[in-house]
Amino acid sequence: MSRIVDPILEELRHQVLHMGNAAEEILAKSLRALLEKDAALAAEVQSDDLEIDRLDVEIDDAVLRALALQSPVADDLRQVVAVKMVASDLERVGDLARNIAKSAVRLSTARPERLPTRFEELARNSRSALRDALDAYASLDVVKARAVIDFDDQIDEDEEYVVSEAIGAMGAAPERNAVLVEIILMAKNLERVADHATNIAEDVVLAARGENLKHAEKLGVAPSGGPAAGLQKSGMS
Repeated sequence: MSRIVDPILEELRHQVLHMGNAAEEILAKSLRALLEKDAALAAEVQSDDLEIDRLDVEIDDAVLRALALQSPVADDLRQVVAVKMVASDLERVGDLARNIAKSAVRLSTARPERLPTRFEELARNSRSALRDALDAYASLDVVKARAVIDFDDQIDEDEEYVVSEAIGAMGAAPERNAVLVEIILMAKNLERVADHATNIAEDVVLAARGENLKHAEKLGVAPSGGPAAGLQKSGMS
């Protein structure tokens, strides 16, 4: 394919990174609303999420045009497909931030209570994973992408600890149950943010190296043995 596709790919990547910035901001806003018990700020997240949905639709249309008009070969096709997959994960991050904002609204009238230290650590780590995954995507940095993938285990541990602690506290302090339920819901949403960051990191590896890491560990498939890698080995990239 003519390298006329280069500016098309660059524009697609620019659109996704713009969407990524919006996703980072909406997540930060939802957590700030939670910490500051600011129901009005949390309400803004609901409308902010509409912008992320709009960007997702816009990117869908751009990807379809690129596929229809450019007929990309293997290397470029991976880049175009990665755009779509990253955008889908970012759209879900927006939804998860909206869920956290809903919890923030419900907690805004609750008795003041300090969030568990491990919950705050979970929030920081999830935001960091998303930021690092987007940085990896911006430069197609496979090393940074693999670090995000490896870090997901720590975030899973954070989430499990927060949920277990909250469940354990329910019997001892029933009057806190409503707050504890919200903490559990938010912890699960933050863990899902990190899962989507991991998906983005895996998309970076696919786009840059042609290695499909999705479900590789569960399926017992070596990273270099996936279908995308086969395209690369066959000389089609």
